[in-house]
Amino acid sequence: MTEPSTTNPTALAVEMRRVTKQFPGVLANDCINLQVAYGEIHAIIGENGAGKSTLMSVLSGLLKADEGEVLLKGHPVRGRPHLVSRRGLGMVYQHFMLVPNFTVAENVILGNEPGDRVHLDLRAAEEAVRRLGQDYGLNLDPAARIEDLSVGEQQRVEILKVLYRGSDVIVLDEPTQVLTLQEKNELFETLRCLVRDGRTIIFITHHLEEVMALSDRVTVLRRGRVVASLAIQDTDIATLAQLMVGREIGPGEKRTGDVTGDVVLEVSDLTAVSERGLQALDGVSFGVRGGEILGLAGVEGNGQRELVETLTGLRIPSGGEIRIGDQSTHGWSPRQFLEAGVAVIPENRRVRGVVEPFTIAENLVLGRHWKRPFSKGWVLDLGAMEAEAKSLISDFGIVPPDPEILVRTLSGGNQQRVVVARELAKKPVVLIAAHPTRGLDIAGRQFAHSCLLRERSLGAAILLVSSDLEEILDLGDRIAVIFEGRITGILPREEASEGKLGLLMVGARR
Repeated sequence: MTEPSTTNPTALAVEMRRVTKQFPGVLANDCINLQVAYGEIHAIIGENGAGKSTLMSVLSGLLKADEGEVLLKGHPVRGRPHLVSRRGLGMVYQHFMLVPNFTVAENVILGNEPGDRVHLDLRAAEEAVRRLGQDYGLNLDPAARIEDLSVGEQQRVEILKVLYRGSDVIVLDEPTQVLTLQEKNELFETLRCLVRDGRTIIFITHHLEEVMALSDRVTVLRRGRVVASLAIQDTDIATLAQLMVGREIGPGEKRTGDVTGDVVLEVSDLTAVSERGLQALDGVSFGVRGGEILGLAGVEGNGQRELVETLTGLRIPSGGEIRIGDQSTHGWSPRQFLEAGVAVIPENRRVRGVVEPFTIAENLVLGRHWKRPFSKGWVLDLGAMEAEAKSLISDFGIVPPDPEILVRTLSGGNQQRVVVARELAKKPVVLIAAHPTRGLDIAGRQFAHSCLLRERSLGAAILLVSSDLEEILDLGDRIAVIFEGRITGILPREEASEGKLGLLMVGARR
């Protein structure tokens, strides 16, 4: 394990001077100045597409600035990631940089393997990773394969990679998106400990409460430019929100009205196994009525992914039954679920949600592309696709507003907007929404919530899967909790609280 490098306490850890970075049709960073002092936690906030992740990619050397200068501990950064890493910068990206068929330990030590030049001491590596995880509350099985882990567990691997290398300037891009409240608190304590040990943290987030709770300073980006850089004691959440979006943000829409519809989605004694042959779902039963949001809370990795996959035809259950209306789905293909009116917002947008080499327009009509007006026999109607894309881009605030832009060039938040827009445009009978606001800014989060509530008012049966208890409590009519593949309780919203849900999430039964 690499020890953190020594630093000059009188200098800046990071300095960016008039940094500009442009992509075709997009000015991502526009003459940005940023200063980060040693030993501070510095938050960077902004709307989706404001240029936060691009700026950090320039800092890491992954991208080269078109103009300006980047200094890491006084040394210039010129687009060489391996040199930047050796100088002590560690990046935890929003989109994971992991090898799916490698184990946790193999991913953590990759490029810094213990042993001699010929032999890899895998046992020593696994022990080092296990010990590191215990030290920082990031416990994982070192021998587990990445492809078998939940998104939240993969996030922990990324953090362990940085800690293993002993980086003393650590950049975290939306690290709490996949964490529960308890895991967030543990992460925050870890970051505070790292700062006390002399490290510097740059923290990108959409959650303003996290900024106020954790940071020493905050820099606000809007449309690729710095609009403010403030000491945390000199600001508040309302001010930061207004700086981010350029206007005052009002309260979000609230759930109203009683649920009166019939059961549309019914799950009875459902069982399924994971890729490793382990029991992932163990006798899961629940129903969702038309015009109802059933929130499903739980710590990541307790069967949520397998449940979503069985409800959409991507995983064959080993037992039990799923019914859509009066139809049994036994033996259905994913397309049959789709044609029955089931739409899904998947937990991992890059793997299941978008096709990155496709354009925005192509992604927005996926799942409807074989139907009119987008298809005439075997031929796609490009004009109809473009018209639909322009309408959805406008309605859902996708940036940049160009249907021909490739989805891989969009920010993570705007990719999520593409997914949400496409799935809601299908006018679903059943909507499976897994972490629908992951990666969205404060305005995007409010908009996504209003979209879900609109679908509820139109009579859709909605299963909302989220590790964000605030989101679950805001939107759910009833709340179910899953632990180790079993439902430990289902509560009416009026009886639910973070305390009760927290107990159910660690295995207590109602």
